[in-house]
Amino acid sequence: MCFKIITVSTNKLLSNHELEYKKKKKSLSAFLKKFDEKTVPGINGLVDEASNAAWKEVECLSCANCCKVMTPTFTKEDLKRISKHFRMSEKDFSSKWLETDKDNGDKVNRIQPCQFLNLKDNKCSIYDIRPEDCAKFPHFKRKPFGGFNHIHTQNIEYCPATLKFITYLQEKIESEFEW
Repeated sequence: MCFKIITVSTNKLLSNHELEYKKKKKSLSAFLKKFDEKTVPGINGLVDEASNAAWKEVECLSCANCCKVMTPTFTKEDLKRISKHFRMSEKDFSSKWLETDKDNGDKVNRIQPCQFLNLKDNKCSIYDIRPEDCAKFPHFKRKPFGGFNHIHTQNIEYCPATLKFITYLQEKIESEFEW
């Protein structure tokens, strides 16, 4: 298979991410779990600050790991919009590219990397009409913040920006609040 066309900078970014993730996984997961029971005053401002800090360190196009190893959930609206773009029926589009997740019944990509990812430049070929899940990824600013711990806990494994984001939040919150 020729899916392994990955640049040197991507390899370095992802190998550094993997090492950092292994070191911080337990600590970050425990930190996120605390949001199930605790709230932090001014969390939205801290989320904005952490998001800005993460994006200063990670450029999505140098990575695209989310598109390589994860799959978005395709909503009914996504299916309508994207199948129309390809001049296909929703049924034909789904049959060609998607499968139904056995655990929850969601429509997801049949293959990874995503069929719409250009592996040479890490750009999405349907960027303007991409699934909502992709457009909102990595979901930093979804509210309430504590309601999306499961998403951040999953994403820290695959997304260098999410790892930086949660690390920044943890350091900031644990230094300013009694946690």
